[in-house]
Amino acid sequence: MLKKWINSFIVITFLFCNTSYFSVRAASPLHSTSRIEGMLVVDVSNSMKSSDPNNISSEAMKMFIDMASLNGDKIGAIAYSDEVMREKALVKIHSEQDKQDLKDFIDSVEKYTYTDLSTGVKEAVKVLDSSHEKDYFPLIVLLADGNNELDPKKSKTAAQADEALKKAVADAKAKGYPIYTIGLNANGKLNKDVLSNVAVSTNGKFFEADSADKLPGILSEIFANHLKLKIVPVNQLVGNGDFQDIKITIPNENVLEANISLISSQPVEVKLVDPSGKELALPSDQVLLSRSKTYSMVKLLKPVQGDWTLKVKGVPQDKIDINLVFNYDLQLKLAPLAKQSYKAGETVQVGAIFEDNSTAITDKEIYKAMKATVTVKDLDKGKTEQFPLTAGDQGFAGQFKLGDSTSYEVVVRAEDNSFFRETKPQKIAVKNSAAAPVAAKPSATEEDKPFPWLYVVAGVIGVLLLAALAYILVGKIKQASRGFSGQIVVEVKDEDTGERTSPQFKKLKSFKRKFRLHQLLALSPEFAETEGLVFKPAAGDTLLIVNNSDCTIEKGGRAIDAKKGHVIKRNDRLRVIPKKVNKSIYVEYIG
Repeated sequence: MLKKWINSFIVITFLFCNTSYFSVRAASPLHSTSRIEGMLVVDVSNSMKSSDPNNISSEAMKMFIDMASLNGDKIGAIAYSDEVMREKALVKIHSEQDKQDLKDFIDSVEKYTYTDLSTGVKEAVKVLDSSHEKDYFPLIVLLADGNNELDPKKSKTAAQADEALKKAVADAKAKGYPIYTIGLNANGKLNKDVLSNVAVSTNGKFFEADSADKLPGILSEIFANHLKLKIVPVNQLVGNGDFQDIKITIPNENVLEANISLISSQPVEVKLVDPSGKELALPSDQVLLSRSKTYSMVKLLKPVQGDWTLKVKGVPQDKIDINLVFNYDLQLKLAPLAKQSYKAGETVQVGAIFEDNSTAITDKEIYKAMKATVTVKDLDKGKTEQFPLTAGDQGFAGQFKLGDSTSYEVVVRAEDNSFFRETKPQKIAVKNSAAAPVAAKPSATEEDKPFPWLYVVAGVIGVLLLAALAYILVGKIKQASRGFSGQIVVEVKDEDTGERTSPQFKKLKSFKRKFRLHQLLALSPEFAETEGLVFKPAAGDTLLIVNNSDCTIEKGGRAIDAKKGHVIKRNDRLRVIPKKVNKSIYVEYIG
């Protein structure tokens, strides 16, 4: 182990000294396209039988999943009552089967007795914390009636539940997780104030739904708002028993996906004809078709530019609403400014271009079809002005004049009727008109001896190696007597009856070096196979679980491989599934 660590250290040190390695890496293009990380959180308490009797919450979640991109969007789901009842970790979507697995999970969720809204929000934040990736847009979609009904047998009070929700919402806001709330109100008992406050406090939005026909508009708006897209109303028609033609225009070749939603109370038939007049098979590699009780979804993958024809056949007199949301693989980038700093009163030239995976878009039709503006914010005075930009063959261009303030911020926005994009803000420093003093140049006769970099680097490496060796030796000594902190909560669920035991809190300070799950279960013969599940202390108040048993361990709804060890952080929740008994053991590590 020590030899392996030293070898790794030498390699890293070599790469650090070899600057050409980093210059090569920096030249590699980066994938800049952002994707969605969406946690679907649904109340599955007994009250939902009256506030959502037609189970439109399930329809909403399925529709959101169908709208998600096959190019790597991540979707997860949490079903909660007064505790987390079922959970599906964020799944990176690459196929229709990935989506079907999520929808099957949603269909399998049952209803439970009590409700604590804070439980679902807190768990969603926790999952996003553990799974968030750079260049992904995280969000939470919460479907509930906004009312709490706490278990009187438990010690948690209404005030404590309210405080826990406030803390979870503040946590989501601080981490940039907007919460979009969908209030389910079939029985007229919706607590709008609570759900609206959750949404507004996190820069999300509140919606109310008492029937399924509102879902496409709601879900489309959430999806569009989060990815800087716009909903394109296509048409509303009344079924007559025959196919009716609807024109679908694909504006340019940069449309990654086109989502066509059809909402109706009765099933509809659809056909699709491409711009060349060829009818496409539904479904096929190019066109996906999803159906549910209240909607149909047609997804076009990398559709060609031009006018498509959607043929829709509905039941006579049945109203059919059709909406369209495009998914663009485009980013808007501000061109570098001519200078790093300007003088007061100077004119600044501004330009911006679209990029697709770091490649500049040169299609002049895209730029000419859009409206672009530059927003200039005076950071000294807090005032904002907008100036129009003109579209050219290679992008947008324009100019504005600086005032007498010392600092400005510029953002370019471009939009058409289906999407908009904004550049990252760029600051402009304005210097005083007085010339800065010029530093005196050293005399031509002055000569400095070259600095002995080689000796310094070699000395630093030697010191670091010695320090590393000392650190490892000290760590080995500490590990031999290392103890535990915090506690573990253990619950057992009978999978045949659905009954759960009361949570048992096990303090860990009495253990040294390691302990077994079987010990926490009071050495019950029923769970003898958990003897092979070992916990060890790890760095930073974490635990290492090693699975030497035949039990399955799940985290966030997915099986984990802990044969060689898996790190558990504070508030992580595991499900242990023995082979010989039809019960599940829930283990949560808390402070």
